[in-house]
Amino acid sequence: MFPAVLHFLSQCQIKFCFLSPRLLTGYMPLNQENTRLTFRKLSRQLSRLASKPAPENIHKFRTSSRRVEVLVADLAQESGRNNRKLLKLLCRLRKKAGRVRDLDVQTAALRSLKIPQEPVRKSQLLRTLAEERGRREKKLAKALAKTAVAEVRKRLKRTAASLQISKTVDPRVLAMQKIADLEPGQGAVTEESLHRFRVAVKRARYIAEMAGQNAESTRLVERLRHVQDAIGDWHDWAQLAARAEKLFGGVRDSALVAALRNVTRAKFRQAVNTLIETRAELAGKKPTAVATLELQPSRRSVTADAAVA
Repeated sequence: MFPAVLHFLSQCQIKFCFLSPRLLTGYMPLNQENTRLTFRKLSRQLSRLASKPAPENIHKFRTSSRRVEVLVADLAQESGRNNRKLLKLLCRLRKKAGRVRDLDVQTAALRSLKIPQEPVRKSQLLRTLAEERGRREKKLAKALAKTAVAEVRKRLKRTAASLQISKTVDPRVLAMQKIADLEPGQGAVTEESLHRFRVAVKRARYIAEMAGQNAESTRLVERLRHVQDAIGDWHDWAQLAARAEKLFGGVRDSALVAALRNVTRAKFRQAVNTLIETRAELAGKKPTAVATLELQPSRRSVTADAAVA
C-alpha cells in the first residue's frame, strides 16, 4: 500500500506527501485511555460552553468535538443510528461555534494590525465584527438550549459505551491516508487547494493523536499541528481581508484593504513554505524551492468556507 501511495504522490507537480518509511516504523495501536478521555473532555466542554460562550470555551469545545468525530466517523467499526445522530448534532453545534470563533480570531488579528492610515475604517470594521459576533453568539446560545445539551450528553454516553474500534487499527496510518487521499492537482497552489489541505491535515492530526505516546507519534502530531497553524493563520487573515473588501472596496479604494491583502499574501507564502518544508522534513529530504509558487485566488471566496472544519 505505501509504495503505491508514494508513487502516486511523486507524480504530482506539487508534492504534499508526508509519508516516510522512517516515520511509521512498527505498529502503534489506538490508545484506549485517549478514547475514554476524549468523550469525558467533550462532555465537560459542552457544559462550559453552555454556561459561558467565551472565546476559550468555544475553541476547546470545537477541538474536543473534532476528536470525538474522528473516533466515531474514521475509527469506529460500525456507525449505528445513535452515532450518526451524534455526529449530526456535533456538526451543527461546531459550525455555529466556529462562526463565533472566526470573528474572535479576526478581531484579534485586526487589533494587531498597526497602520496609521484609515483609523476610522479600522474602528468601523471592529464594530462590524463585534456586532456580528453578538448575533452569532445568540444563535449559538439558542442552539445550546438545555434540551439540546441533554440530548448530546445522552448520545455521547451511549456512543462511548458501545464504540468498537479494531485492535489492528494504527491511527498514524489512517492519518497519512487522509493526506494521501487529497488530490492537490497540478500547477501552483491556489487559495482553494490550500484550504482543502487545511481541512485534511486538521482531521489527520486529530486521528494521529489517538495513537499511543512515542517519539514517532509525537513528532507526527507536532508537525501536522505546525502546518495546520500556518495554513489556519493565512485563512483567518484572508477572511478578514474579504470582509473589509466587502465594506470598503478594493485595494485602490482603501489603504486598510490594501494592508490586509498584503498581510494575506505574506501569510499565504508562509503557509505554502511551511507545508513543503514539513513534507521534506518528515520525508528526510531537503525542502523544494518554492519561489515559483504564487497566490492564485480561487473564484470562490475563502469566506464561503468559514467554519467548515
